[in-house]
Amino acid sequence: MSTTPNATFLGKAISGPFTIPSGIIATAVPIMQYVFSHVPQVGVMTTKSIGLEPRLGYREPILSQYAPGCFVNAVGLTNPGAHASAEAFAQLTVPADRFLLTSIFGGSVEEFVAVAKLLAPYSDGLELNLSCPHAKGYGMAMGQDPDLVYAIVAAVKAAVDIPVVPKLTPNGADITKIAQAAVLAGADALCAINTVGPGYFSAHGHAVLSNELGGMSGKGVLPIGLKCLREMTAAVDVPVIACGGISCADDVRAYQAAGASLFGVGSALVGMTSPEIGSYFAALEQDLAESTNLSERQIQYDVDMHFTPVTLIERERVADDIVILKFDHKIDIQAGEFIFLWVPGLGEKPFSALTDDPFSLVVIDVGEFTQALMTLPVGTQAYVRGPHGQPALPGDQRKVIAVAGGTGLAAVYQLARDYGGADIFVGARSADRLYFEQECRDCADVYIATDDGSAGFHGRVTELLEVHLAQMAPAALERLVFYNCGPQAMVQAAITVQKKFCDDTQIFSAIDYLTKCGVGICGACAAPDGRRLCVDGPFLTA
Repeated sequence: MSTTPNATFLGKAISGPFTIPSGIIATAVPIMQYVFSHVPQVGVMTTKSIGLEPRLGYREPILSQYAPGCFVNAVGLTNPGAHASAEAFAQLTVPADRFLLTSIFGGSVEEFVAVAKLLAPYSDGLELNLSCPHAKGYGMAMGQDPDLVYAIVAAVKAAVDIPVVPKLTPNGADITKIAQAAVLAGADALCAINTVGPGYFSAHGHAVLSNELGGMSGKGVLPIGLKCLREMTAAVDVPVIACGGISCADDVRAYQAAGASLFGVGSALVGMTSPEIGSYFAALEQDLAESTNLSERQIQYDVDMHFTPVTLIERERVADDIVILKFDHKIDIQAGEFIFLWVPGLGEKPFSALTDDPFSLVVIDVGEFTQALMTLPVGTQAYVRGPHGQPALPGDQRKVIAVAGGTGLAAVYQLARDYGGADIFVGARSADRLYFEQECRDCADVYIATDDGSAGFHGRVTELLEVHLAQMAPAALERLVFYNCGPQAMVQAAITVQKKFCDDTQIFSAIDYLTKCGVGICGACAAPDGRRLCVDGPFLTA
């Protein structure tokens, strides 16, 4: 007999009984649109939590793994603000069989109401974040007080004409009192649980999270989530979205038995590419229909987020804002993959490895963290995690043409070195900003362009590339595979040139999008088509 849950929510027929909890993966409109198009099992789309004003959140690290399938995070309610979010949601096409649940937060009743009024016109329902455990003055701090929960829910209900779904914390003394207060105030449904904690996790004697404390999620919180759901559903009679530790069909069945109506799957998706997420939800749906439990085989419990210590042994300045850092260790990394460099107290950022033995990387001063790396003392101990991303695999019958600007050379040098017979096109503003030129010439044919003509071709590297491609025979063009890496404007210009001569399937590009977690969960590295650079790339097909 089928045990598939009914796919309805608050009176609306939806395409599937699942959601992805707020703040996980679908944190940008392009990713949300991708999920709408490719993952029908996700019938309820929950947005990231949105406040009245833009909020930068915490610097990286924002996520760490403390055991297989178990995580601690502190993102800090990063969001662009309600006005910008309203403009973004206006561009979102929500299918008729999906429910857009917009998560909102505020520091007061008045802020909740203001955000609700701005975002209600673009939403099917509003989730009220009353449970974030690591943002001071928000979330859990408010959600542990039944009277304040009542006031917030009642005020939002009075201000909008769409369903309101408070998300509750497991960290209070009695979740049933909070649930009863929310329902008494008019809540149409409830969501539980948010992350547990906050907790603390360290590596090599240092707190990993920049905020030090963070909410715990993943497989380890399943018993807490089930306990809370059983207590809530015994105390109130409204639909409940269950979140917390779901990784397989048996977990869904357990929450269903506890009284849940819909099911949020979050941390289980760590490390999955976009196609793998679609495959996982399809398998989960099949498990529920056939009383099997096979989908958990697709979860990547072996994702490695541990840190390896490295010591800085050389700092070579290329220009005022460019340095090459060399460390004392070899790292195992394939062409196209990337790593994170963590300096406790400063933070962490992703980098392509310029070389793997010894490990070195190129830094351009673009912010607080990279500025600090400009003068990082020799002898400093830092830490590396990874590699992350998908390796570049051009194939033996292909000729590689790599196009690089800025730090992009680091992403393509190893590719040219390892596959041989490559052409490397390098662009820079001036000759003094070029680096690693001889090493490139040792393994590839190198073509240089500078904006001021101080070295090589006078002009853009993409102009030089077009001249080169125009001279090639059709048979030679068919063998080419392009790897572009650098600033967005340069990469887009390179793609435009390459499309004049070659098929889209021959073009792979890595743009310097913001990347935070590296394992596909935070959604910061969303490409315009909804793919996530850190797991689907960094090199994405055109």
